[in-house]
Amino acid sequence: MLEALIWDVDGTIAETERDGHRLAFNQAFQSMRLHWHWDPARYGELLHITGGRERLLHDMDNHDDAPADPAERAALAAVLHRRKNEAYADIVGMARIVPRPGVLRLMEEARAAGLRQAIATTTSRTNVDALLGGWFGRQWPERFVAVVCGEDVSKKKPDPEVYQRALEQLGCRADEAIAIEDSLPGLTSAGSAGLAVLLTPSVYFPRTQAMVDADAVASACVLAVCDSLDQPPAMDVPRLRMLLEHLAQRRSSTAS
Repeated sequence: MLEALIWDVDGTIAETERDGHRLAFNQAFQSMRLHWHWDPARYGELLHITGGRERLLHDMDNHDDAPADPAERAALAAVLHRRKNEAYADIVGMARIVPRPGVLRLMEEARAAGLRQAIATTTSRTNVDALLGGWFGRQWPERFVAVVCGEDVSKKKPDPEVYQRALEQLGCRADEAIAIEDSLPGLTSAGSAGLAVLLTPSVYFPRTQAMVDADAVASACVLAVCDSLDQPPAMDVPRLRMLLEHLAQRRSSTAS
């Protein structure tokens, strides 16, 4: 029985990585007079490291002008990350980031059907607030029973902690919920928490890669792979219930 939907944020509900975070990181570099720049290809490579601060620390190995002392590197990463989040909020405030097709429709349908909904992301809470606040207003948290962000976990995706915490706050079992994700780290995180996953590949995690990775890593938890929630036949609550029931039957058959 489907009781809840758990939404990833970056890449899943909007193309925030391409249209927001990458641009904001580059603005932060400029504000610190650093001659660093993440072009689309380089940023795509860095997305395999979850967490903006972690991404910054990893990339510093490629810059001769980065501090050699680990403590100084950590301090610089903290300042850059704060400035990046400020720049990201400005980008969102200018309405430059829109929901992916079908996201708002499915959220409303799930709400009308009485399903509980949650956010499970390892991005910063300030970023989530900026994005969802721009779409739904200041009261956006009222739409979700649980909001679990990067600050709330000790380990980021692909570790399952963020989904485990979301399930605890939702008060439901893993087999009663569906995670909606766009990437392999997210798929691995949700699948490791026992969740069924609806995979909607994003710009930086294209369909071909997602399908191959899903088959190799977590095919047992993937409900479907679709480029858009509006892709015919559109993903709605009745179809999600049917897919979850079919997955439960497959799992039961495999277990027996």
